[in-house]
Amino acid sequence: MNTLSEIMVVGLTGQTGAGKSTVSKIFSANGFAVINADSVARQVVEKGSMCLDEIADFFGSGVIKEDGTLDRRALANIVFSDKAKLETLNTISYPYITGEILRQIKEFARNGEKFILLDAPTLFESRADDFCEIIISVLADADIMEKRIISRDGLTREQALKRMNSQLEEEFFVTHSDYVIHNNGNIDTVNEISKEVSDRIKDLFFSKQSPAVTV
Repeated sequence: MNTLSEIMVVGLTGQTGAGKSTVSKIFSANGFAVINADSVARQVVEKGSMCLDEIADFFGSGVIKEDGTLDRRALANIVFSDKAKLETLNTISYPYITGEILRQIKEFARNGEKFILLDAPTLFESRADDFCEIIISVLADADIMEKRIISRDGLTREQALKRMNSQLEEEFFVTHSDYVIHNNGNIDTVNEISKEVSDRIKDLFFSKQSPAVTV
């Protein structure tokens, strides 16, 4: 059974629309167990959850659908137009998200996993980077990210730009990451670089696990 000292947790983050999912798939294929923070974020606001109750208390019943589930589009329209309200949403939800992430890390460790990739768009904002030994950021040119967001989420250009403007600057990711992968559309190149980085991280892990040699 693994302990947390016997695993390697790698944080994968970057700007929205940069194409983290492409990198995440390569790491998964190369033996990394993946925790998807977006999935966790959806899980903690499921109908009847404490997190959803807190969100409704602050933002009002307008963000809750008739069936009791979260109206994500209504909430997004509020928080991506008001940075203070986005910060409030983060203050409410991040403790629930990070708690579930830590639970999943421990579960993977108990199941014998050695390499865990934490795919988290808001890795730094949620302080989930505290769980990570290595951090990778995926970046892309602004025009490419804009097109991807519009296509992926069915947003208008104005809505896409609001989401892009609500996140950390590219320079922040560059200065706070161990590896930076640029994903501007050449899939073969991104796949090759992602495989190389994942191999390097595994090599680093095994070199740290090897006992010292006395001569």
